[in-house]
Amino acid sequence: MRPVVDAVETDVLILGAGGAGLCAALHAADRSPSLSVTVVVKGLLGRAGCTRMVQGGYNAVLTAPDSLDAHFLDTLAGGGWINDQELVWTLVVEAPGRVLELESRYGCLFDRTPEGRIHQKPFAGQTHDRTIHKGDLTGIEIMNRLSEQVLRRPNVRALEECRAVELLLDPAGRCRGALVLDLRTGRFVVATARATLLAMGGGPTMYKVVACSADKAADGIALGYRAGLPLRDMEMIQFHPTGLVIPDSLITGALLEEGLRGAGGHLRNGRGERYMERYDPARMERSTRDLVARASFLEVTEGRGTPNGGVWIDVSHLGAEVVERSFRGMVRRCRDFGRDLARGPVEVGPTTHFMMGGVVVDAACRTAIEGLFAAGEDTGGVHGANRLGGNGVAESTVFGGIAGDVMADFVVGRAPARDGGAQVDDVVEWLTTPLARRGGDLYGLQRELREVMWERAGLVRDGAGLKTAVVTAERIANELSRVGVPGGGAFNLAWQDWINLTNQAAIARLIAASALARTESRGAHYRNDFPAPSTAPLYIVRVQARAGEAAVWTEPVALTRATPAGAGRVSSMVEVGD
Repeated sequence: MRPVVDAVETDVLILGAGGAGLCAALHAADRSPSLSVTVVVKGLLGRAGCTRMVQGGYNAVLTAPDSLDAHFLDTLAGGGWINDQELVWTLVVEAPGRVLELESRYGCLFDRTPEGRIHQKPFAGQTHDRTIHKGDLTGIEIMNRLSEQVLRRPNVRALEECRAVELLLDPAGRCRGALVLDLRTGRFVVATARATLLAMGGGPTMYKVVACSADKAADGIALGYRAGLPLRDMEMIQFHPTGLVIPDSLITGALLEEGLRGAGGHLRNGRGERYMERYDPARMERSTRDLVARASFLEVTEGRGTPNGGVWIDVSHLGAEVVERSFRGMVRRCRDFGRDLARGPVEVGPTTHFMMGGVVVDAACRTAIEGLFAAGEDTGGVHGANRLGGNGVAESTVFGGIAGDVMADFVVGRAPARDGGAQVDDVVEWLTTPLARRGGDLYGLQRELREVMWERAGLVRDGAGLKTAVVTAERIANELSRVGVPGGGAFNLAWQDWINLTNQAAIARLIAASALARTESRGAHYRNDFPAPSTAPLYIVRVQARAGEAAVWTEPVALTRATPAGAGRVSSMVEVGD
């Protein structure tokens, strides 16, 4: 007998409740108050995911001399010119309006200048001060206000501590909702919907040192891949340069945000040298994340690191009062571990932060599957080879809002979705089989995957190492089919980690396979066997499940609005078109 005991019918199903998911819920609910909107969140509403962890801020053009063209070109240059230019243009055009919406409609309060304007601070890789913020706790402000607003909409309901485990497709290949697992009870829920949004937030937690939320496991990208969606830019993993180094602590990797470098913070190696002089003497610490993170990594590997294998970040020369006022959250975080950010250097190192790659979408958040939409870190194309700090939460809220509007219009006149039938039975059997098994070393496999991805598919890569990562991820995926997680379904954390590792191993393989296909260095992807950008035409790497295998291929970049002045060069640009 099928062990599914619950069913939910809804008009719009939103998988994920970060900035993208909550903005989508609000836009859909407000565009058509007669619609039912259901939000599935792996944790608690407003308390889970990565948007809440955003310290730095939100990029948007508000005042001259900044311009939409400048934001657009900065994003392309930072992304190595492989971005989807239509997605980038949508981001920069819509971001200013979304900021005003966050303040005037949803109640966010961002920092102001003495004249009363929204304050914008400098962030790396940008030609203007355009990063809007609430101190260094911007994500908390946004998520608190968005979740409050969601709770005020009577047509929105939340399924908390639940996770989507598979997309449901009808015989014609259209999305009809998702199979959801309640973490508290171990019961499955068939959630049928006329429109479904993937907004589960990516999360490169298959690496050893991470800054993203621990509840992430690239679930949304894995669901999209298994459903047959094409992915892009999976080789592009962002390593943030300043994660805390706390020996023997899980807090290692937690971010000290980019505003420290934007405000004038210095990075020094174990010898006290400001080593960015060797890598980007013009921009120094305000260089892009990919370059600074790689520079820090190389300083350590070449023997110039700190005692615990990191580098120093120092903002004490700004004055303790300034640091404590401007970076309250980070000062508190450092003091929790005996470090005084306001008065001396703090040990930091590169940490795995963000996935630039993901599901292929258009500017209306539509995927290749009818009825399925995607927004935020589950998607690829906006950031290209490297995300600028401050563009992440902007992407989530901009495209989440667009997705909500588009889905509300999409469902008009469409028949209600139906149960996934045999597909549900097959998925439930697959997922519950480990509960009846014993043996295997789940956490040993987890450690092995994290190690091989950090060492072989991390900041510095080569062909041999990437092949090792592919083979190891495949083997781990196969060994998971023999691992048991007994104890029943309710509150079985090992079972949840088994599901997490299943998705992580699958996506790790795609990351390494895509990195093998990019035989150059660009943005966050650095291969020491191909250390320079290719002089050939710009291309993207795509991957899709075909006949049970991962097909990987390349396609030319569509330069629809602007082009780099020289092939393979990203420092010179021509004007943006209309």
